[in-house]
Amino acid sequence: MPKKIIIQPAKSPAAVGPYNHAVRVGDLLFCAGQIPIRPADGSLVAGDIKAQTEQVLENVKVILEDQNLTFANVLKSTVFLTDMANFADMNQVYAKYFTENFPARSTVQVAGLPKGASVEIEVVAHF
Repeated sequence: MPKKIIIQPAKSPAAVGPYNHAVRVGDLLFCAGQIPIRPADGSLVAGDIKAQTEQVLENVKVILEDQNLTFANVLKSTVFLTDMANFADMNQVYAKYFTENFPARSTVQVAGLPKGASVEIEVVAHF
């Protein structure tokens, strides 16, 4: 069985619970859901869904880059929204990061997210 490697990028915001930013097993990287937390001070990005989605994807980007990966390596993403009415605006920002060879994706509405965030995104990538 492949070894489980814990990934905790120094440039990522601190985890808000008992989890790791990502775990690598073999050729797969499983990234924990990222919310719109600023790495510098751990504060939640204020503003609309576009601003929050931008920060979420920047946080995902830090994890991918730490492992020498890009958004092109992402196989699957899951988007959690507290209001599905924000789907189009989230999707507009999402499309700036995922520009080709799109991953499979699920988008679900949830009752709430940590720290009152409006969006959370998790990804699975391959090496």
